[in-house]
Amino acid sequence: MQSENSESVYTRAGQKREIPEQASDASQRKQICASIADRGQLEGHQSEVSTQTDTEERIPPSATDQGCQWTDFSLEDHDYCKTVKPTASKTFRDASVLCRLSKEETVAEKMLKTDSDARLYCGVPLNTFWTLVDGVQQFAHKKWRMPVSEQILMTLMKLKLNLLLADLARRFGVSESLVSKTISFWIDALETHLSSIVVWLPRESIRHRMPDCFKKHFPKTTCILDCAETIMQKPSNLKSGRSYSNYKSHNTVKYCVAVAPCGIIMHISKAYGGKASDKYIVSDSGILQNLLPGDEVMADRGFTIEELLFPLGVNLNIPAFSQGKQLSDEEVTRKRRLANAHIHVERAIMRLKVFKILEDPLPISLAQKIDKILCICAALVNLGFDLIQEKQMEDQ
Repeated sequence: MQSENSESVYTRAGQKREIPEQASDASQRKQICASIADRGQLEGHQSEVSTQTDTEERIPPSATDQGCQWTDFSLEDHDYCKTVKPTASKTFRDASVLCRLSKEETVAEKMLKTDSDARLYCGVPLNTFWTLVDGVQQFAHKKWRMPVSEQILMTLMKLKLNLLLADLARRFGVSESLVSKTISFWIDALETHLSSIVVWLPRESIRHRMPDCFKKHFPKTTCILDCAETIMQKPSNLKSGRSYSNYKSHNTVKYCVAVAPCGIIMHISKAYGGKASDKYIVSDSGILQNLLPGDEVMADRGFTIEELLFPLGVNLNIPAFSQGKQLSDEEVTRKRRLANAHIHVERAIMRLKVFKILEDPLPISLAQKIDKILCICAALVNLGFDLIQEKQMEDQ
């Protein structure tokens, strides 16, 4: 037991040390207290270093009493109570690895809900898009784990909206290099499998589906011809002069479109330089091989191709030239009827230009694929809604 005359002192580490009662003198007690405090400080220094470094990082400041030098462990949470919060599962995609949860909805299913969505992003109705996906699924790249519907949607969005590769990469959560590879692959694949949709119809089919405005005034019309141009970036080589168009005052690619009276695109030529004339494109594109004796071709007055059609027994319907004199009433009426009928090929070209890849300036990187792009866009126009509805407005 502690004697009545004994005193105690607390070290820095919180240890209680007794002062011998023999040290009754004040000076002796002071020296003993100092020596005991020094020994206690040395003994508690090592424990303080180990506990302070361990507790300062994992104990909040509120767990330490400001009035003492040690930690109040009663306020500390136990380690075994701490649980790791589960992180939300994220879709990881890379140029070589594409992982997706089986129950997750694809980007195509999220974006395409109605026909309006499909026409906006793809240029075709919703059912046509999914039919196209089912038809080309077997030709997909085996090493790519991205769903085929997303690959087709990505390619059609490039053709329809002409989005930047970086924009498509963010929308689909992939790298830009994978977007470029996907679009390049499917342009080649779609051209191979959709080229059969742009086909020259037999004469019987053309007559059977001919609108009333043609049956009444131009019953022998087989096709309507016109040329269109797309501005392209100026090439840096010396051959850029071949693509310069005096009509557009730019470097362009030029192509010829043949539309049936019912509005179906039956032929679209390959792309030529903007310097090529309409006559040269018609003679070189192979359109003349599809014409039969007795057919009639409707074109604008710029198509001076009579000498090409005459040996084939094909008639050319173009508006009459005034040549500085007033046209007769019959010629004016015929000119007006030709203009009303020729509007259909212009509407077909307008549907082609709905695909912004043909409306915006064509980059040099896609110039080598422009022939395939033209074929795909023409096929998508044919897969869309009818150009000429059942109820035709008759000529006034």
